[in-house]
Amino acid sequence: MATKVGIIGAGGMLQYHAAGFKQAGAEIVAIADAAPGAARKAADKWGAKHAYESVDAMLAECKELDAVSIIVPNKFHAPLAIQCLNAGKHVFCEKPPALSSAEVHGIIAASQKSGRKVMFNFNNRARPESQAMMKYVAAGQVGKINSAQAKWIRRTGIPGFGGWFTTKELSGGGPLIDLLHMVDLAMYFMGYPEPAHVLGQTFNDFIEDKSFKGPWGIPDRVGGVTDVENAAHGFVTFKTGQVLTLQVSWAEMVKREEVSVVFQGTKAGGKVERLFGIDGLDNTAIDACELYVQENGHSVNRSIVTPVCEDMGRIASAANFIDAIEGKAAPLNTPEQALRLMQVIDAIYASAKTGKPVSI
Repeated sequence: MATKVGIIGAGGMLQYHAAGFKQAGAEIVAIADAAPGAARKAADKWGAKHAYESVDAMLAECKELDAVSIIVPNKFHAPLAIQCLNAGKHVFCEKPPALSSAEVHGIIAASQKSGRKVMFNFNNRARPESQAMMKYVAAGQVGKINSAQAKWIRRTGIPGFGGWFTTKELSGGGPLIDLLHMVDLAMYFMGYPEPAHVLGQTFNDFIEDKSFKGPWGIPDRVGGVTDVENAAHGFVTFKTGQVLTLQVSWAEMVKREEVSVVFQGTKAGGKVERLFGIDGLDNTAIDACELYVQENGHSVNRSIVTPVCEDMGRIASAANFIDAIEGKAAPLNTPEQALRLMQVIDAIYASAKTGKPVSI
């Protein structure tokens, strides 16, 4: 029997969730969205039998659901994940996991109580470059990764002004919490060590400057709130002795958008990178995957060739959720990892506010 999935939210990310679920053999049976007509339109497009304008109605009436995916503003991730877990459904939730690590604790508790899996769309782990690099790491060819540098930096990438992305109450923060993927990917390569101390700073110099708006056509909301950072920098030490440097921005004086993890191991170094010709447009991107080793007294740089993947692993990530709940594959991420990631993000914001290092 195919796993039956309901999707909450008919926005842009639905196309990737739906494609991934179908690729893994799941059946999309319901879509819920509060916007009038949005769920019905999406349900017709993706062949779902049912459309609802509330989550409560979907969970109450669509008894056949095995799993639910959540594609809504960040504020609602934790409440909906907990509601769906309590209703006995497996949950696949968009990033970030929640607004804070405290909320992730609540999600973990609900998952443990219900006996249902919860996974998050850390889709960059599913990119071909990331999976290829992880094979070298898992095989021991990199050794212990002592240090890593995580970047997702943009020159012009603010996703609208006054909307939910720029409203801290709804989003939890700006680019640090929005573009958390490279911080997650670096920690993934490092073995997801437990964070110890964090020093961070945020900047908001350009957050109201319309010339730094991104290219996605998200409308500005007149009279809306814009109270998040446009850039964040930080340094994390882990209880294992490993260290991580991070730089994340929507708007910063850089040459071009760069999405990368660079690391230095005891046996090899490496880089997974995506460079954009135009900020935010996937069809202008160039991906790279490299390994740096010393062999026979020479510095050798290996370029690892991987398949092209314009969707940055989003479809494969959604497919992995289905395979994981069906026992066909190991989950690409765990809620305990999500907790550690959110602890780092919480601590960056706390350190930026106080001007002092934060111990976790």
